[in-house]
Amino acid sequence: MSPGPGRLVEVETLTELDALLASGSRSMRGWRLQDLDLTGRSEQLRSLVPAGALLLGCDLLPADEEWLRAHGALVFPDVPDVPVNAYRGTLYTAEELYDGLDRGYDATLDARIYAWSRGPARADVAATLAQSLHDHAVDDALRELLEGRTGVVGVMGGHAMARGTPEYGEAAYLGQVLAHAGLLVSTGGGPGAMEAANLGARAARLDRPALDEALGRLAAAPSFAPSVEEWAAPAFEVLAGLGEPALPSLGIPTWFYGHEPPNPFPTHIAKYFRNALREDTLLHVCGGGIVFLPGAAGTVQELFQDACENYYAEPGSRTPMVLVGGEYWTRTYPAWPLLTALARSKEFTGELHLVDSWQEAVRVLVP
Repeated sequence: MSPGPGRLVEVETLTELDALLASGSRSMRGWRLQDLDLTGRSEQLRSLVPAGALLLGCDLLPADEEWLRAHGALVFPDVPDVPVNAYRGTLYTAEELYDGLDRGYDATLDARIYAWSRGPARADVAATLAQSLHDHAVDDALRELLEGRTGVVGVMGGHAMARGTPEYGEAAYLGQVLAHAGLLVSTGGGPGAMEAANLGARAARLDRPALDEALGRLAAAPSFAPSVEEWAAPAFEVLAGLGEPALPSLGIPTWFYGHEPPNPFPTHIAKYFRNALREDTLLHVCGGGIVFLPGAAGTVQELFQDACENYYAEPGSRTPMVLVGGEYWTRTYPAWPLLTALARSKEFTGELHLVDSWQEAVRVLVP
């Protein structure tokens, strides 16, 4: 069936393109072709009317590109000399970001992008344009992943939580039980508490002894410092034994904090350049509520940013906030008194919970 007049059609795979052609479509008006290799599709392209089409980062023969432009298509070429695909149509995988790890972390795509973003690219208009286009593409891919999906629950917490500690194990149990209950677990995508929750979510099909075995294998490399390679290698070994995930899980890290490597356990990684966009996205997608495990400045920032969203939200659209650790959130970082004062003033105390265990957090979020 041909798309109707005025309809926008995203075409992100050659299979989708072939389906449109097979349906009898001949006008490309409203088509958005993204990151496709069209170098072998000259005959098909020239059988279409390209006016009103938008092509983003597609590979084209020079003659085809000229023909498309001449007949009304808008063609955005790749941004030259950048290590990122500014028009990518999918989220990252851990395997993609860590490609080259056998030669050292500095050889991986993740590390190379971070080094580039901290170098002269910070002042180059072409590079900053590529970063903005990239973050928009990641945003679009994330929207497609979550479209129509409910029950996304966030787990926030500090990157310094070491493997092998009781706290790390408890964060993993939390992620496992949430995912086993059918909730999609989303984290900031980094090490520590974030990694533990993503690990647990990835292990939702396993029993507790199997998860404990994985935790034991990871404990030999408690932190990504001083060696990311020694930290990441056992994670990929564990990942290979986890089997197919019960549900997607999500990590949303940022190259702004690129000194913290992404953890390998989410099925999908939405990595951004701009941390402000990343933080807003991280909180926005968690419509099922957020668990705040102990953490430092980043976790506190997320805590009050989430509180701000609840503060200004309409009744009925607020989401649960579950703080784990009464002593931590009332004395170590005494956020609880201020949060409760804000909640009372806007009547969202029902969404605010202070608990002392991950089991209590589960009881708040899982019916």
